[in-house]
Amino acid sequence: MSHPNTTRRKHVLKEMMEDDYSLPTEQQQIVRVISSRGNNLHEVEAPSPDAENFLVSMPNKFRKNVWVKRGDYILVEPIEEGDKVKAEICKILTPEHIKEYTKAGIWPERFTKKSAGLPVSNASDSDSDDSLPPNTNRPAHQQEDEETESDSDSEDSSD
Repeated sequence: MSHPNTTRRKHVLKEMMEDDYSLPTEQQQIVRVISSRGNNLHEVEAPSPDAENFLVSMPNKFRKNVWVKRGDYILVEPIEEGDKVKAEICKILTPEHIKEYTKAGIWPERFTKKSAGLPVSNASDSDSDDSLPPNTNRPAHQQEDEETESDSDSEDSSD
C-alpha cells in the first residue's frame, strides 16, 4: 500500500502537469519568476512594462511537491488579503502551455522579446553553442592548436 504523502504528491503533480491548456480567466495573469524570496514566496514581473514587480505565494498543496525557478512562467490569481503578496500561483506553465497560449494570441508581448528571454517554444530554433556564455570554471579550450596538430598527423600518416 502506498504512503499517503506519495499518493498526494502524485495527484498534485498530475494536476499541475496535466494537459489542460485552458486559457487563463480574466482575473488570472501570466508572469515570470524573477527570484525566490523564501517562505514559499516568489518575486515576479508582470507582463506590462510599467507595472511593478510583486510577490506571489505558493499554495499549500504545491509546497514540497512542485518547484519554480528564476525565469519560469506561471499563471497567478490575485488575492485580496495580501498587502505585499498580491497573488497566488495557479499553474506552472510548461513549454506546451506557452506554445498554445502563443497560438491563441494571449502570450504577453513583453515575454516574447529576446531581451526579456525567449519562450521555451522558440528557444529550440538555434541549436548553436555560440550563444552560450563561456564556462569560467574550466581552462580556455584552444581549438586552433588541436586542428594544426591533427592536420600534421594526417600528413605524416600519408607518407
